[in-house]
Amino acid sequence: MRPAHRLAVFPPYGSFRILPDNFPAAEPDPRSARCATDAFAVSSCRKAHPVQGYQIKHESIAIAGEADLQIRSLLDRAQYADPLGESEALGISSAIWPLFGLLWPSGQVLARLMAQRAVSGERILELGCGLALASLVAHRRGANITASDIHPLAGRFLLENLRLNTLAPLPYIRTSWQAQCAALGQFDLIIGSDVLYERDEAGVLPAFIQAHTRNTAEVMIVDPDRGNRAHFNRHMLALGFQLSDTRADCTQPDGSHYKGRILRYLRGLAV
Repeated sequence: MRPAHRLAVFPPYGSFRILPDNFPAAEPDPRSARCATDAFAVSSCRKAHPVQGYQIKHESIAIAGEADLQIRSLLDRAQYADPLGESEALGISSAIWPLFGLLWPSGQVLARLMAQRAVSGERILELGCGLALASLVAHRRGANITASDIHPLAGRFLLENLRLNTLAPLPYIRTSWQAQCAALGQFDLIIGSDVLYERDEAGVLPAFIQAHTRNTAEVMIVDPDRGNRAHFNRHMLALGFQLSDTRADCTQPDGSHYKGRILRYLRGLAV
């Protein structure tokens, strides 16, 4: 059985396994975490050729206040390929499988927030990064950010999108929120978009956040008005975080209207 977490990409980082220098950047391996990011302004789109059982596309994604990013994503939600059964073993169904590889509205909002934030000096973790748009934006601005996800292909897509944008290596770890991953360490800021998609009455995600936040920390979640905030809020309050909840309604670069909110949880910091 493979371990629940694996550092899939980039420079020596603790005791994590590092992929070799000759690791293929162009084509994903079906043996390589989950969702978050749709509806960006697309100034160009090169479709769609099959890659090991699924189709991809390349888009130029507009980020307010930043240069466009070139993003490789899945063609649509109909894509699925799990020849080794790894996704199934992780509980990722065929309906959920493509979500990591699509661009979602909440991810666009989070990317815009990271384009505006002063990131110097913070150690940042993105949860459920999917295509890691927010991580790519922050990384390009010089942030000390680590992307994370559970989907077997998220690390491979991240590697290719770094190559497409001529960006330096970015730390990535494949992990579930149930996993104990002490070597990951602790962070000043944890971010995520549309990660409250289950009720999580047991508080699995808050427990993971607690394990990886410093005593003084911020958690920032962009949520598209899902109905699962109450349980998450209760657990976060029990962990000593104070909540600041603001609307994030906006018009996206492609003209579509987004409705959601920015949930900021602060511990040891002024709200």
